[in-house]
Amino acid sequence: MSRRARVARRAARVLTVATVASALALGGAVGLWLTTGRLPVAGGAVWFRVTKVGEAHFADAPDRPVFILVVGNDARSEVGGARADALHVIGVNPALGQATILDIPRDTGASIPGHGTDKINTAFAFGGLERQAQAVGQLVGVEITYAITTDFAGFIAMVDQIGGLDVNVPMAMDDRNTGAVFQPGPQHLDGEQALAFSRNRHDFPTGDLQRTANQGHLILSALATLRARGTGASGTLRAVSVLARHTETKGLGLADLYRLGRLGLSLDPAKVENVVVPVGSGQGTRLALLPSAAGLFADFRDDGVLQHH
Repeated sequence: MSRRARVARRAARVLTVATVASALALGGAVGLWLTTGRLPVAGGAVWFRVTKVGEAHFADAPDRPVFILVVGNDARSEVGGARADALHVIGVNPALGQATILDIPRDTGASIPGHGTDKINTAFAFGGLERQAQAVGQLVGVEITYAITTDFAGFIAMVDQIGGLDVNVPMAMDDRNTGAVFQPGPQHLDGEQALAFSRNRHDFPTGDLQRTANQGHLILSALATLRARGTGASGTLRAVSVLARHTETKGLGLADLYRLGRLGLSLDPAKVENVVVPVGSGQGTRLALLPSAAGLFADFRDDGVLQHH
């Protein structure tokens, strides 16, 4: 088999690992491109948006990590505007086959380009996905190459369309505010339940910090669920073809989608670390980075993999 054929075969098998949004949006786009030669065009409701905000730094012989920002925004009809309800920076090292998820608490105080210091999640309200990527990249000290976002309705629709997620719920939950009522242990969650799981903060002494960690756990559950359902070309295309119709991309071309597709389901969830950025009390209701955050960020930014944390 020729090198070109091997590359094409691998690309058809994989889809990007991030969250449900990033995995399905990018994988679906690559899958449809490989089978039809056409980029998918958003049709009907747009469930998720994928934006290129930097330069790609990976190729067939990668020597650099890739940093992807995943944002769950809280846009919905009863709330004006939108902020970043969930913030996760995913560093993927293709050469090592490893990755790290940095979970950033939404109330972390940070410099917002053009708007002084504020809670980091307000960057989304000021300038959308691009501004949020700038703020997070500046905080962590990495160049965010791709940013992906979905809202509540889009998240629910995505999870339902793929048949739900298998999640090992780490602790009992009984939060009437979000509808998160679960016993600990393996469970199959539909879209509404997965959203409730990811939003619950009232059941935990650490509040939003535990919620942020649970969101990272849900990302890994999405990856494991998709891998368990088959990573072959036909299984991948069946899972994502309908979702590709609901993707809106900005600044991405065929080469970008092709390269992103190579970061996919071959990544073992056991080789992905999920770490909450260390924060404590800050000014007002903002959280402040703890001194240990500097070492964590340095460990993360050099290769996307944590060697000392």
